[in-house]
Amino acid sequence: MTDPLEDEEIRDVHEEGERWVRGDRQASYYQEFLERSQNNPLSAHGDGPLNKVLKPEDMPWELSQQGLLKHMLNEDIAEEHDFPGMGADLYQQLIPPESESGKHRHRSEEIVIVLEGEGYDLHWDAQLEVRDGDEPDRQEPDWTFDEEPTKYEWEAGDAIYIPVNAIHQHHNTSETEPARFISAQARAYTNLGFGFEDLEQFESAPEYPTADE
Repeated sequence: MTDPLEDEEIRDVHEEGERWVRGDRQASYYQEFLERSQNNPLSAHGDGPLNKVLKPEDMPWELSQQGLLKHMLNEDIAEEHDFPGMGADLYQQLIPPESESGKHRHRSEEIVIVLEGEGYDLHWDAQLEVRDGDEPDRQEPDWTFDEEPTKYEWEAGDAIYIPVNAIHQHHNTSETEPARFISAQARAYTNLGFGFEDLEQFESAPEYPTADE
């Protein structure tokens, strides 16, 4: 079979085409994509030896700067347990009575489903402006945040929407009962370099140990 890159009729193109055909480097990216796809358990379309049920024992706890989390699904858990959940990251969070979560932001939208308890969220929404950069023909994003937060009250059964890049914090108002909710984010954000790849913490949960403890 004739190499298309050596075919004079293909390379003899008009002026616009001459620019994009420049260069002699060759690669096998597509073939590598295809081979990785063939080794992907999902390519079996449900016929492969996949684990389709995760048990609570498979979901680790973490006392993080954001608070007490039980990770239900993320890329590491899916890989460890041969679980085909590739589209979402989920964790449960438990907030003790009269306590609060950490305060953070990430460049991915988030949906929170309240399972138990009552309280409120504080959201500092973000605005994006594009300004001219220091170099010619270069523009840079400039994020600004509300100076004062907006308060949203919630209770068990509610769903809370957290916009892209909004700074947010959850508060449990009960004096006796913990609050518990599920956080869901699309993993595509993280794979694009946003989401959990662009995570900034402003305050830690009260339960998170400090350097002095």
